[in-house]
Amino acid sequence: MNRKVTIPRPGEGKRGPDGHLGYLVRQANVAVRAAMERALADLDATPAQFAVLTMIVAYPGVSGAALARLTFLTPQTINVIVRNLEKGGAIQKSADAVHGRILRLQATAKGQALLKRCRVRVMEVEDRIAGLAGKDDDKIVRRWLAAVAEALGGR
Repeated sequence: MNRKVTIPRPGEGKRGPDGHLGYLVRQANVAVRAAMERALADLDATPAQFAVLTMIVAYPGVSGAALARLTFLTPQTINVIVRNLEKGGAIQKSADAVHGRILRLQATAKGQALLKRCRVRVMEVEDRIAGLAGKDDDKIVRRWLAAVAEALGGR
């Protein structure tokens, strides 16, 4: 049998409210990432670089290993991103005072300025997401997402 299968658009069929919850979360994640990529493209920043820079500013002196856990990226990917951010002058590394092999990461003034520009773009995406729910529903969704991560994430 050679019949054409019509793939539903997001929000339809199994890609809509009747779909599997895990699939719907993944579908939303992919859509948010794509929107962030478009929003950050002309700043020469990626969503992963934005996440890394956000965490370095939030947790000054964070190590690469902790950064990998915070951003859900592999240590290898973190190394590439850190190398590129450092080469671009956005961050700097320094040896840990006690454990010299551990490198501590700090954002430079240039990195903080880049993060500020990126945040404006990312907030536009987040405002679009938040606008899909009312203010009360937005709080519920945020609590639910955090609870899912807590219940299933392990760390």
